[in-house]
Amino acid sequence: MKIDDINIVELKVYKTLRDNAFDNKNSFIADSPKVVNLLLESDIKVHSILATQEYYDSFKELIQKKNIPILYVCEKELMQSIVGHKIHHNCMMHGVRPKESQLDNLDDNILMLDNITSTENIGSIARSMAGLGVHSYLVPKTSPHPYGRRALRVSMGYTSKLKYNIYEDIFTTISSLKDKGYKVFAAELSDDSTPLMELEVPKKWVLLMGHEGKGISREILDMCDEIVSIEMQEGVKSFNVGVAASLIMYKMTKS
Repeated sequence: MKIDDINIVELKVYKTLRDNAFDNKNSFIADSPKVVNLLLESDIKVHSILATQEYYDSFKELIQKKNIPILYVCEKELMQSIVGHKIHHNCMMHGVRPKESQLDNLDDNILMLDNITSTENIGSIARSMAGLGVHSYLVPKTSPHPYGRRALRVSMGYTSKLKYNIYEDIFTTISSLKDKGYKVFAAELSDDSTPLMELEVPKKWVLLMGHEGKGISREILDMCDEIVSIEMQEGVKSFNVGVAASLIMYKMTKS
């Protein structure tokens, strides 16, 4: 469907669903060929694609494999007018967030976040998880959603390879996980923490990563089974939470 008018109702979703915004149909917007193409290879439901003819010509076979109701065609300049800012790609996708997984359906290894505020960190951690084979993601309701526009872009679309659950109360959730046989590790600098290289990793584990600035509260740490810290050079206090999560997950998945 060739688009010449940016004001048609059907295109409104591409303008309004920015970053962490969603509608009552659980819609999300993805952008850039790498992200969109990875999502097209998944089971995610797709409402429409908005792209240049060049994109459709380049990925014709991939697109035909998916039953997509509407394929909007427009020039890149018009696409920029629709989204309201300069873009460096030539395609966007309107999809539906996959359903959350229940705690009972998560894998033996889980990455859990405590009040992370950065959308970029949500996405970068998801990408590292997919790369390291940790496929279950626990995110608090107060943090950005893994299918937020920017988080999905930073993850390069690899969020689609993960199960995810959005929890409300961290204390109840940790308690439930422990009842299900998980050992809960908290990543935090502490006098009673275990150095990462000395960590003994069980079959079923949860790695809890804390707030970018405040870390994890003592009250939450006391609920966890063990605290783990990364050995660092003197005078350096911490890594970015995404980097720290990647380093610890590497150790835990390779042990």
